[in-house]
Amino acid sequence: MLTRLALFALLVSALPAQTRIDIAPVWAGHPVGFALLTHGNQQFVAFYDADRHMSVAVRKLNSKQWSIVRLPSDVKWDSHNYVTMAIDRAGHIHLSGNMHVVPLIYFRTKKPLDIATFEQIPSMVGRNETRCTYPHWLRNANGDLLFTYRDGRSGSGDQILNIYDEKTQTWRRLLDTPLTDGQGRMNAYFVGPVLGPDGFYHLVWTWRDTPDCSSNHDLSYARSRDLVHWESSSGQPFSLPIRVETAEIIDRVPVQGGMINGNTKIGFDAKGRVIVTYHKFDARGFTQIITARRDPQGWRLTTVSNWSYRWYFQGGGAIPFEITHGAVQPAAPGKLSLEFQHPQAGRGLWLLDEETHAILETKPLATAEPTPEGLRMNTAQDSGHPPKGRSYTLEWQTLGANRDRPREGLLPPPSMLRVVEHQNSR
Repeated sequence: MLTRLALFALLVSALPAQTRIDIAPVWAGHPVGFALLTHGNQQFVAFYDADRHMSVAVRKLNSKQWSIVRLPSDVKWDSHNYVTMAIDRAGHIHLSGNMHVVPLIYFRTKKPLDIATFEQIPSMVGRNETRCTYPHWLRNANGDLLFTYRDGRSGSGDQILNIYDEKTQTWRRLLDTPLTDGQGRMNAYFVGPVLGPDGFYHLVWTWRDTPDCSSNHDLSYARSRDLVHWESSSGQPFSLPIRVETAEIIDRVPVQGGMINGNTKIGFDAKGRVIVTYHKFDARGFTQIITARRDPQGWRLTTVSNWSYRWYFQGGGAIPFEITHGAVQPAAPGKLSLEFQHPQAGRGLWLLDEETHAILETKPLATAEPTPEGLRMNTAQDSGHPPKGRSYTLEWQTLGANRDRPREGLLPPPSMLRVVEHQNSR
């Protein structure tokens, strides 16, 4: 029988070891998303440095020394203006970001994996590239590199999809028409497409009528095997572009119904069923976490939480999120896990019954406390392919969101951007 000391040593040895590697000081006045991409034996990081210049760093995985280049783009006070990267099959690095209803900002390396050869490419296709927001890279089933973004503004925009040809180093439209069309009255805020275990790319979005974040409504869904031909969850094909009148609605949440873009997540259970997680107001006006699973009879909605707290949000700009949650994931047999953070309930992990989504157990999780300067920790996941047995995240500290407005008074000094290596000790 193991002694308590031996059992403790065994548990500690099973925990992943962590190593933090400094990259560079970065701007801490407001949060904006950074990118981490591990490729082969190299690691690339895109970020805004202490002077808010868009920058890219690279290192060998067996080294703690970084090479850094600056690109001709500076972030202002807009927390929408994250930066994102991808690598094509020829090894060229593609980077886009610092865009919120502005002309396309896009860089590509002339030489494979060589950040010193980044050059700015003025356009991809040459149309619908003057009011770009939310750049996102993805790959289709053939491994082709795709790029999607919103053309337009909050409350009035279309979703564009481009595909890249490595041989000619040119882009073209994947679709002859936008995927969604707000008809000048609204726009779709996408989550995904996410490739599921069933071979479908799953896409979820909210419609939003104005720059006011309380105008989100009608949680919608579509799926595709090739990102070209789209259909409903029952297999009925969509005619593109998808409009609110033709979309499949998971939940007809009304305007000011407590649903917000950015807090809708796509997950899957152990049986491969797609599950969408989001929040909205209940009949009492309190904010509750909802799961929606596609069953043979249709979407099955389950209210998971039972909170007595109302998070009411409104207005424009990047807002602080009082409630956050993750996507459901398979846990132990017959169970799902779902993380959450709440101003009263704290940060925790629910274990849910896989069939009913009822809470079986609530596990508290540690919450990072703000520093004396009021800084909070930001993280970014690795979008690349780390070596087996290892994983990486970025971490850096900033003040919270400020609705994209400049802050007055004394600002905090730059914080250190670090990559965290997680490695199993066994």
